[in-house]
Amino acid sequence: MKFPEEDSNKHTFAFNKKIMFENKTQRTELSEIGEFGLIKHIEKSVKTFHSETIKGIGDDAAVIESDGKIKVVTTDMLLEGIHFDLAYSPLKHLGYKAVVVNLSDIYAMNALPKQILVSIGLSNRFSLEAVEELYSGINMACEKYKVDLIGGDTSSSASGLVISVTAIGSAENKNEIVYRNSAKENDLICVSGDLGAAYLGLQLLNREKKIFLENPKVQPDLSGFDYLLERQLKPEARKDIIKQLKIAGVKPTSMIDISDGLASELFHICTQSETGCIIYEKKIPVDVKAAELAQEFNLNPTVCALSGGEDYELLFTIAQKDYAKIQSFKDISVIGNITNKSDGMKMSDASGNEIELKAQGWNAFH
Repeated sequence: MKFPEEDSNKHTFAFNKKIMFENKTQRTELSEIGEFGLIKHIEKSVKTFHSETIKGIGDDAAVIESDGKIKVVTTDMLLEGIHFDLAYSPLKHLGYKAVVVNLSDIYAMNALPKQILVSIGLSNRFSLEAVEELYSGINMACEKYKVDLIGGDTSSSASGLVISVTAIGSAENKNEIVYRNSAKENDLICVSGDLGAAYLGLQLLNREKKIFLENPKVQPDLSGFDYLLERQLKPEARKDIIKQLKIAGVKPTSMIDISDGLASELFHICTQSETGCIIYEKKIPVDVKAAELAQEFNLNPTVCALSGGEDYELLFTIAQKDYAKIQSFKDISVIGNITNKSDGMKMSDASGNEIELKAQGWNAFH
């Protein structure tokens, strides 16, 4: 194979540059449409060509059927300076988190993860020992969740550490899969665990980093905040909730994991299911320590739960007839119900006033 001559490359670059300037008036900033707007825009032009592809873009994971077997596949990328800060993110914790956030997407499809592939981009400031520390966390997550690390890729990086994980899961049959788009009017809205703690853990870390940079002699004061820090640095996927629901004989009518805040994920379910919703502020589970720290930062704990993100809890809906089966589960809260699309997305606040919910979670392009 003959590679193009250098002069030819220069001409190609000049041509591309000319096209870029000619199209300048048509430029749309990605910040105008946001991450989810970009995904929807891309989805419009994507076609599937194989009957094995049951679900493509638009959910927590893709669903593939082959020879009667159901495979669920998802991928997520973590970028230094965007998704994590190595000033306070231990590499071992980071490796663990990179795996868990992908497994969470598999559980959100009501499937079980089985394998992962890990690709990393590294600059020359990382040593072999640093890579070993990163993979110790990856292996620890694989051990806990019983998934196999089966491959990946490594590359040099000019912009810090990049971690990309692809998770592969399976379900017994396609009827076991739960999508975002199948909530029904009058369904109950449920969440696992508590919300907002991961966001407040991040605020705490950023505050202590700022203090340290201003005065390196001042040691970070993180005592008493172990739970909030763990929620940010070393989250867990809710495998236990999926297991409990199956034992109880409850199949959610829709489900999603909470990575971008409760309001944003409700927006996905309601938009794709063509419904509305009403949730109750008093029923949103917030950890006591998280609420205390929110007040210290002059933040509203409810806003942290609605818009904070990175909790990796499960948001799901169930038929009302299944309420009796889950009402004794201590780690599941019923926070509202699905309504008609015409009713919109609402929250009844602590005073009983209904306010419109807005998806104000983290935007990758701001």
